[in-house]
Amino acid sequence: MERGQEVDIFSSIIMGIVEGLTEFLPVSSTGHMIITAHLLGLSTDQENVKTFEVVVQLGAVLAVVVLYWRTFVGFFTVKPGDRVMPRLNLLHIFLAMLPASITAVLFRDVIKQYLFGPTTVVYSLIAGGLLMIAAEKWHMKPTAQTVDDITYKQAFMIGLFQILALWPGFSRSGSTISGGLLARVSHTAAAEFTFLVSVPIMFGATALDLWKSADILSVKDIPYFAIGLLTSFCVGMLAIKTFLSLLKKWKLSTFAYYRFGLALVLLFIIL
Repeated sequence: MERGQEVDIFSSIIMGIVEGLTEFLPVSSTGHMIITAHLLGLSTDQENVKTFEVVVQLGAVLAVVVLYWRTFVGFFTVKPGDRVMPRLNLLHIFLAMLPASITAVLFRDVIKQYLFGPTTVVYSLIAGGLLMIAAEKWHMKPTAQTVDDITYKQAFMIGLFQILALWPGFSRSGSTISGGLLARVSHTAAAEFTFLVSVPIMFGATALDLWKSADILSVKDIPYFAIGLLTSFCVGMLAIKTFLSLLKKWKLSTFAYYRFGLALVLLFIIL
């Protein structure tokens, strides 16, 4: 991995902090990672830099596993009330991750070739912001107040919106929370469901990317990958709790306006 010539530990830490802070905010972690790499002088055309941007996301996702471990354990246990009122289970997760997973596998090379870059991030920041404003304006009264209230149909609808997150800058949480609102899921439930669905998605994406990029990675990349992953994990633990608190005070459109401002700044810095 190169920063001009080579990346240093400082760059890995900065990238990890940015990832941990933005993975769970609807402002696009991938978009911020691409922008940060650009400002640090890293070449986003390098395959190992692209892979680093995917792998470091796994650190933030591991934070979800730690914070929601009881929920994940619950997927494999049966509660007496399940026969009366179905709770969140693995089928919900499967339905939500299916659309984006299939799309990512089929179009992985196309996405990395044409959608990863500072210019495309500007456009997706704007498009994602418009979707968030629309979802906030037109969503109806929620029928699912908690993740256990989410139906299979709502889970699949959220999954369809998650396809948009394959466009760097669009934001996984932004697209899925927007989809959740339009599917009549509450802000908090949509956010927590987004966290849970991100775990298998990111584990799969990281494994696939490492496998396909194995021939161009080297031993010297491992320390940078590890430092970035560990940093994003620690920061992500704090970011999750903070974001859930902010959702109780701020509308989704607040984050949309931030995205517009960021896009405007990028137009001057990058273009």
